[in-house]
Amino acid sequence: MAAPRRLALGLDFGSESARALLVDVVTGEPAGRGAAAYEHGVMEDELAGGGPSLPPDFALQVPGDYLDALAAATSDALASAGAAEQDVVGIGVDFTACTILPVNKRLVPLCDAEEFRREPHAFVKLWKHHGANAEAAAINDLARATNQPWLARYGGTTSSEWLLAKAWETLKRAPKVFDAATRFVEASDWVVAQLTGVFARGACAAGYKGLWHRRDGPPPPEFLRRLDPRLAGFFDPERGKARGEVVAAGTRVGGLTREWARRLRLQEGLAVSAPIIDAHAAVPGAGVTKGGSLVAILGTSACHMLLFEREVVVPGIQGVVEDGILPGWFGYEAGQAAFGDTFDWFVEKLLGTPPSDRAHVHAELSRKAAKLPAGKSGLLVLDWWNGNRSILVDPRLTGLIVGLTRATRPEEIYRALIEGAAFSTRRIVENFVEHGVPIDELLACGGVAEKNELVLQLLADVTGRRVVRVGSSEVCALGAAIFGAVAAGAPRGHATVSAAIEAMAARERSDVLPRTGETKMYELLYRRFERLHDHFGRHFGSSDDVMPLLRELRGGE
Repeated sequence: MAAPRRLALGLDFGSESARALLVDVVTGEPAGRGAAAYEHGVMEDELAGGGPSLPPDFALQVPGDYLDALAAATSDALASAGAAEQDVVGIGVDFTACTILPVNKRLVPLCDAEEFRREPHAFVKLWKHHGANAEAAAINDLARATNQPWLARYGGTTSSEWLLAKAWETLKRAPKVFDAATRFVEASDWVVAQLTGVFARGACAAGYKGLWHRRDGPPPPEFLRRLDPRLAGFFDPERGKARGEVVAAGTRVGGLTREWARRLRLQEGLAVSAPIIDAHAAVPGAGVTKGGSLVAILGTSACHMLLFEREVVVPGIQGVVEDGILPGWFGYEAGQAAFGDTFDWFVEKLLGTPPSDRAHVHAELSRKAAKLPAGKSGLLVLDWWNGNRSILVDPRLTGLIVGLTRATRPEEIYRALIEGAAFSTRRIVENFVEHGVPIDELLACGGVAEKNELVLQLLADVTGRRVVRVGSSEVCALGAAIFGAVAAGAPRGHATVSAAIEAMAARERSDVLPRTGETKMYELLYRRFERLHDHFGRHFGSSDDVMPLLRELRGGE
């Protein structure tokens, strides 16, 4: 009889589906894959089953869909790997965040209760649920007015996507749901609790989205009481609705229950790691074990993650969390609210390209744009098509193209859009460096990094830094699998996160180096970009100024 293989299972929960990846813990080679869509998808117009219509900005999900999808995806991954139950040593989980749901004391979702089946606020609020905009604004206003020290860790603002704003939204609009909820939990923590029967809070989501801090704790009750007296005990460690032990990814939360072992056809007691946010799982997946390497996930938006040995205040970032990415490090996050979305906007909305031709048009525009020398488009872009996430942190800002003439060609606009995105990335990089967080190289992964070489070349030219393309289409699931191997421990898994990363991280890499001539021209253009950036982003910052006013007149999006 052949000896058991040593495979770690990474479960990657996205907005529409779950993916399962089996990875050899010795070689890092993928052994099997599976994927399954959520049955009810994202509910934005009405609840599943013909429920009530939903207000604008809602994005809800059915929690049971996560469990069905993970079972189906795992089954496919095991089948494609030809793996037996004894081959799998541990499970890791990554998840979109902040994605929360209210549960009772047995962790049963309130939307499963008969009295709440038609109550939208009893369902999962997906990360892109923006119904709590008013609550987030009130949190930010009071935090600034009372000089709350924790606000600086989040670049000076919190988001409507985060835990406190969404829970307060529920309290104000569906108080019966709030009162019935024993906890408001991240979907990632809920899934791990279903698999193990043990509830813990992953440090990643708790810190970046739940305002948790290892040393200082959450926002104080006095602040919460001023927001709303009914929120005063929300973070109470004994009775609060956001309570629970906070543990870093790679920590073994518990073992697979008998019920889930049977359902997944895996061994009972199999180690399950504390979860991590999906984008943040890319850091170990990309092979990063120390500071100096900024990992850029380039997709429809861009997320930038970075490790540093200590906590410093960096204005305009999305957060800094101890143990938030790798245990023992402070993890920093920044981002661009639109990245590939901007290029898609041009191809789809302005050129009117049908879906079947879009990939070809992107490729053709990239080919033509690559032939243009730096500066020859005569255009300069502020890439704020979906507001500015870092470093201005203002969702009201809008995109800007300067220099258009009757001679402007499509490929020139396309190149300028990419350059604008690269300029914004450089501004984020320089913001970190200016505040004492060093960056030596950029590691790029995600859909845009895989498909568009011009984007990576212009990132290198604009930033003047080497860009390393990480050749893995499943880098987030790979990161989750790495944490699963750490939760398993030696000898079948790995004793430390660094050992697991060294053995399992993505191997395929290619360097993109800056071109001297292009870099000199981009230095000239970047200084003009900075002027536009500060003029429209800082000097025009009040509610009656140009970009916010135009956005309001248009009616939002």
